[in-house]
Parts: sequence; structure tokens; C-alpha cells
Amino acid sequence: MIDHTDARLLEALQKDAHLTAQELGEVLNLSPSQAGRRRQRLEAEGLIQGYSARLDPTKIGLTVQAFVQVTLGVHGPEHGRGFVTLVGTRPEIISAWTLTGDADYLLRIYCKDLSALNTLIHEILLPHPAVSRVQSQIVMDQFKRDAPLPT
Repeated sequence: MIDHTDARLLEALQKDAHLTAQELGEVLNLSPSQAGRRRQRLEAEGLIQGYSARLDPTKIGLTVQAFVQVTLGVHGPEHGRGFVTLVGTRPEIISAWTLTGDADYLLRIYCKDLSALNTLIHEILLPHPAVSRVQSQIVMDQFKRDAPLPT
């Protein structure tokens, strides 16, 4: 369980992971050592899984974002594992979920252009022996960026 101070610490770090123990202490009204120990405990307990930089996809040449729903035609454990392994090897697929409903998986994809997305769908995903259907939605605009998790 996390208390109110832990929740505020997590909120602050999601906004700026570079905060020092001194700065965290100021935000939380704690000493730097107390703030640092809290951060270390939350890291050790796995609430904080890591730190990363958020990149602007268009500035690094990734101009197409898409969500792709994948339906498997065969649902044996080995087929699911094979598809999950394939997804893990593709850097264009930045996140993936198992779903309820019509589709089995939802993939979030960034590609440099529509041709690259077409290649991924038609030459990589559809030929997989377990895949029976792929449906893609191309993102026109993302009006809300990925937000921090509510604490």
C-alpha cells in the first residue's frame, strides 16, 4: 500500500523523473534523505519500474501511428506464444495488449510512412500461421499525449 506522500512522490516523478532528492523533499515537505529513501523503497518494491526519455515521434521520422487489431484463427498455446514472440521482435510495435471481444490483440505501432505500415501488416503479421484477420486504424491526430498514471 502507498500513502498520500508516496502518491505525491509518484505523481511528481511522472512529471519529471530528473527530480533530485532535494527537489523531491521540497515538493513533499520532507528532508532530502527522507524523500530519497521513499523513492528507493518505491523502486525496490517495483512501483517505479524504470526511467525513460519521451521522444517526439515525428522529429525522429516516425510519421504514422496506428492501432492494429489482430484476430487469431488458431488458439492453441503454441500459436499464441509464437505470435507474442513475433510481436516482441518488431521495434515498430511499441505496445501490445491481449483483449476480450472480437480481436485477440491490440498493437500500437509507429512507422516512418504508410508503405512501412503496409509492409508490416502484409509481409509480417498476416503471414503468421495463427493470424486470421488484421484490422488497422491510422491515427489522424493525437490530441492528448500519453498521460501519467493517476495515483
